[in-house]
Amino acid sequence: MYPTLNTIDIVVSDLDASIAFYARLGLAFKLDEHSPEHAGCDLPNGLHVMLDTEAFRTPFLPGWSAPTGGPRTLLCFESETPAGVDAKYAELTEAGYRGIAEPFDAFWGMRYATVADPDGNGVDLYAPTH
Repeated sequence: MYPTLNTIDIVVSDLDASIAFYARLGLAFKLDEHSPEHAGCDLPNGLHVMLDTEAFRTPFLPGWSAPTGGPRTLLCFESETPAGVDAKYAELTEAGYRGIAEPFDAFWGMRYATVADPDGNGVDLYAPTH
């Protein structure tokens, strides 16, 4: 029996800023009625994504500190077309989010770009080029 990956939890410094960023990608987070420092979003494919503030999460992670340097984990969002990758990258960077990699045609047959969410987590945008 294999474990089932059904939830991703992202620790954030500013919950409202993170909710606004992910809303631009089409994710609709709902604040938890029991904790204003926790929000969740159910995706159509059955995956649940959570946003937890540092203040909420750190008591459960003794010794935790925010990572530095580049992102170690990237969330990947598929667009329908290569033009959709370009448009979403432009929308996000024009809104003030940091671009990590401008859109490019990758050798593996995809249009690819990477932006940083408000906490520096990598968010890939991609679409097949064929």
